[in-house]
Amino acid sequence: MVEKTSPWIKTALYVLLGIIALGMIAPMAWMLLLSLRQHPESYDSIGGLITAPTTIGNYTDALNSDAFGKYFLNSTIVALLVTTGNVVFCLWVGYALARRKFYGKRWVFGSVLGVMMIPQQVIMIPLYRLMVEFGWINTYFALVVPWLVTPLGVFLVRQYILALPAEIEDAARIDGAGEWYILWKIVMPLSRPILTVLAMYVFLSNWNSFLFPFLFTNEESMRTLPVGLAFYLGKQSIDWGHLMAGASISALPILLMFVFFHKRIIQGLTAGALKE
Repeated sequence: MVEKTSPWIKTALYVLLGIIALGMIAPMAWMLLLSLRQHPESYDSIGGLITAPTTIGNYTDALNSDAFGKYFLNSTIVALLVTTGNVVFCLWVGYALARRKFYGKRWVFGSVLGVMMIPQQVIMIPLYRLMVEFGWINTYFALVVPWLVTPLGVFLVRQYILALPAEIEDAARIDGAGEWYILWKIVMPLSRPILTVLAMYVFLSNWNSFLFPFLFTNEESMRTLPVGLAFYLGKQSIDWGHLMAGASISALPILLMFVFFHKRIIQGLTAGALKE
């Protein structure tokens, strides 16, 4: 017998979810408001800012800026390359750790878990020295290669593949299928939910990454969007209008990805939560 949830509990949950949603939407609404005002820092009250004339001048200035176009292109190239690399390499490593038997398998998986516990700030100086030794400063190599595979991605894919029935792969082997065929034609299609979640997570992380792109680039032509937007912050004042316009444009790809792929994200996050 299934117990019905009390109407009071439902109401309280809806109110709580509404408050959480408001807390997430409010910063975006404030960013959009500032981006549509000319010199928003000049207003001394919220009421005056809200009733001020609306303008898209900040957006046109940002889009017409050659530097902003370079920043957007660099962020797009880096995020797409890193996302593709993670989907491919995390699938390979996750499948090997889930299905293959080899010497030191437990140690390899233990090292993956250990790397997950290391903050990125700890590897900041060693990784910078390594990029200097390779001569990769101000190149796409420095922005892409160190992040082509992530321990969290390996862990997620490995755990997901472990939950898949191995009998399907055994049946394919009996029919004469090789390991590469099994990986790409059987395992990969079955792993699409978790690979979609991984791709979204990696793309979002790299699109918004600031620390390492800031360290590895000192030329305007190689800056990414977060680094480029930081230069709207002056020593004496902040150009809030153009900064918020640039931030709004940079947030647009993430919002579009969520709109088109939210069902797959939910499917990937809830996969394995229920058993028949």
